[in-house]
Amino acid sequence: MRATGKPIFLAQAGIHAGEIDGKEAGMMLLRDMTVQGTKRNLLDGANFLFVPIFNVDGHERFSPYGRINQRGPVETGWRTTARNLNLNRDYAKLDTPEMRAMIRALNEWSPDLYFDIHVTDGADYQYDITFGYTGNHGCSPAIASWLDEVLKPAAHLELKSMGHIPGPLVFPVNGQDFQQGIIDFTAGPRFSNAYGDARHLPTVLVENHSLKPFKQRVLGTYLLLESTMRTLAKEGKRLRDAINTDRSRRLQDVPLSWQVPQRPPEMIDLLAVESRSVASNITGSNYLQWTGKPVTIKMPHLRTSEPVLTARRPLAYWIPSAWSDVIERLAMHGIQMEKISESREVEVEMYRARNAKLASQPFEGHVNVTSTPVAERRQQRFPAGSVRISTDQPLGELAVLLLEPHSPDSFFQWGFFLEILTPTEYVETYVMQPMAERMLAEDPQLQAEFEQKLENDSTFARNPQERLQWFYQRTPFFDEQYQLYPVAREVTR
Repeated sequence: MRATGKPIFLAQAGIHAGEIDGKEAGMMLLRDMTVQGTKRNLLDGANFLFVPIFNVDGHERFSPYGRINQRGPVETGWRTTARNLNLNRDYAKLDTPEMRAMIRALNEWSPDLYFDIHVTDGADYQYDITFGYTGNHGCSPAIASWLDEVLKPAAHLELKSMGHIPGPLVFPVNGQDFQQGIIDFTAGPRFSNAYGDARHLPTVLVENHSLKPFKQRVLGTYLLLESTMRTLAKEGKRLRDAINTDRSRRLQDVPLSWQVPQRPPEMIDLLAVESRSVASNITGSNYLQWTGKPVTIKMPHLRTSEPVLTARRPLAYWIPSAWSDVIERLAMHGIQMEKISESREVEVEMYRARNAKLASQPFEGHVNVTSTPVAERRQQRFPAGSVRISTDQPLGELAVLLLEPHSPDSFFQWGFFLEILTPTEYVETYVMQPMAERMLAEDPQLQAEFEQKLENDSTFARNPQERLQWFYQRTPFFDEQYQLYPVAREVTR
């Protein structure tokens, strides 16, 4: 396939197996490009890779009771896998065998364009085919420009010519109510389109409208795939140039999370459907009911395009060999690394995970954790088998998003480093009591700090064990690695 030199298009369906339009459309297109022969010329200018059913477990959980808010087909599969995991939350953490296989395919086949095909939830509106991607404020601005200037206009033109109504991804700011506008989220790399942006792989999230008839949605998806093949044949070289441009960039400050800028938003004409507020005797509140009447509403189109958190790109990350699970997952992503065969002392920057807080309930098989990372400079010894990950590589931004502990989709926040939050050694009262007395007698500054703590913290003042623990933490016996995030940043040569 590489030898042909033609651009490679990978389309993926059934990540949520109840949203199965892409499977039907893709199989129809495969039929027409091969045995039927009516669309064989599409393969003259581009190669086509197709995953008809990504979530096989969900697809085989098959019944009429899968998608209560979707108009057809009569029977569908299920949203999650047999282990109740949502594959469209797994791109960053790589828990599932399905996602590991998909990322391996991305690494080995190296497609030029990647589609992730879904069906929406939520509100009613006129569009039947919507799609979107991370804009040019993200990690791949050259790719975003190609998608904006080339793919989207061509696809919209062909879809409209066949009676479809294409549009932007529609996510109302306030649930199902359009009054406050729609929002264009800049997602984290747990999702396909954001993951693609981080690894400089052109990735399009397709969302067919669940309230449109199944046949209409499938035919629209077929046309979108067909149009994309033609566009790649004409403009594939320009896309590859954009990919190479973005892969050669090295962002110094990598955005970790996003917000809507504090400026007047763009106003758009949304092709909506009229709704009315109806009182419910079930809930005791009002709910929206759509009348089916098409209306055009001018409304704000908000974009989370301004970074809230950023991380300065280090020269490299160091990960001790003990954290083999994290090292293996980084390697699965295709991130290049050097494994050291002998221990090495390195001057690095490391974080203490202060004020760590666990989520109140599990999410996607993990207990998420947040903290306040506090940086400190150290001479750190890394044993044989540890790895150094240079950020001077095309997947450098992805490494930053996965390894900075204040990144929402970092391995830290997914709970891969919970062990560092548990102190192990402890001290007996009969040992700590006389030691604390000596410490106070020998250090007037410590005495002043202790008295201030007693005055300002009533909980501390009432708790004898907490008082002794305060002194224990100030002795050389306390675990020096407690709360020390083991992934280090190399910031100087």
